[in-house]
Amino acid sequence: MPSTNPAEEIELIKSVRADPAAFDQLYQCYAPRVYRYLRTRMASDEDASDLTQQVFLKAFEALPRYQARGISFIAWLLRIAHNALTDVYRRQHYAISWDALPILFHPSTEGNPEDVALQAESLGYLRQILDKLDADKRNLLALRFAAGLSSSEIAQVTGRSQAAVKKQLARILAVIKEHYHELSSREN
Repeated sequence: MPSTNPAEEIELIKSVRADPAAFDQLYQCYAPRVYRYLRTRMASDEDASDLTQQVFLKAFEALPRYQARGISFIAWLLRIAHNALTDVYRRQHYAISWDALPILFHPSTEGNPEDVALQAESLGYLRQILDKLDADKRNLLALRFAAGLSSSEIAQVTGRSQAAVKKQLARILAVIKEHYHELSSREN
């Protein structure tokens, strides 16, 4: 997991500026989070992997101009990823596969059959709800839960205020919870 210490982050960036071969350290540190974010927004592992490489190429080229100014490095990287993703969406429409969701959202095949069936049913409800959310709301959820960003970092990536991000995430989660209870009570 990348360092959340801004001083260590700045030192790592300085070392990369002094020796571009050290960029691999930045890549190893941050690529998994960038990939997870992109994977939840793209149709395949290969597409997400390719776009992750493009994001890091753009970051490498822009690194001499990077200035923290209160923005964490991961937020800066995910802003590049967000922009690259927007470009991809403009060029072609992507259907998101459920395989893109973190493993926690896939039904387990272990355990007793009743628990497995209940878990699959719950995930089915969640999928129905997520399918109805617009792209912006799904993007906020991907930044929060797939990329693991704080509301402050999401604000930096999306260009919104932290208060607006917190409020929108709270509303989205409330809607998900409400619709989940509606769906599950209809079935029972």
